[in-house]
Amino acid sequence: MDAIIARHPSIAEAADAKRPTREEAEAAVATLIRWAGDDPTREGLIETPARVVKAYEEMFAGYAVDPHETLSRTFEEVAGYDDIVLVRDIDFHSHCEHHMVPIIGHAHVAYLPSNRVVGLSKMARVVQIFGQRLQTQEAMTAQIADAIDEAVSPKGVAVMLEAEHMCMAMRGVRTRGSRTLTTSFRGTFREAAEQARFLSLVRGR
Repeated sequence: MDAIIARHPSIAEAADAKRPTREEAEAAVATLIRWAGDDPTREGLIETPARVVKAYEEMFAGYAVDPHETLSRTFEEVAGYDDIVLVRDIDFHSHCEHHMVPIIGHAHVAYLPSNRVVGLSKMARVVQIFGQRLQTQEAMTAQIADAIDEAVSPKGVAVMLEAEHMCMAMRGVRTRGSRTLTTSFRGTFREAAEQARFLSLVRGR
């Protein structure tokens, strides 16, 4: 869905045109409170709909940011550096698109420069942008890899996400502490030797 919206602005515009007002969003939260069995007009809950909507603005801010624009500034002066650039242990919070409950984890993002590099903070920012959307971990992993691959045109990109899904910890099977690992490799990182080197750097804590 993210890829479709990114490549077809008319769909994004249509979605934005149908976006509910803030008042409608707050009314929807109040409805859910009533559905859960509580009274949204009682003292402790009376401001909750407004708080939830404000929190959603922050937690889903990634829809309003273009990751390609974030990565648009690159640098060609690398003093001959031509080895892996890795930013590991990037904390992120996202939300499962199936149950809208948190996904909490960290990302390891690497690329092998061709003739350009990007600011290290931008790599973390891209993880944050895609995290601040309704997601599946699999899709988010691929989206990060694609964004860096398109922006920097490196020899290769490697992305690994490790996360705990609250939809498994809080409901259903209720397996606390289990973590899901996903990877996405582009270019030279499709080669076994480069994947092994990436994983060795990630695990070399």
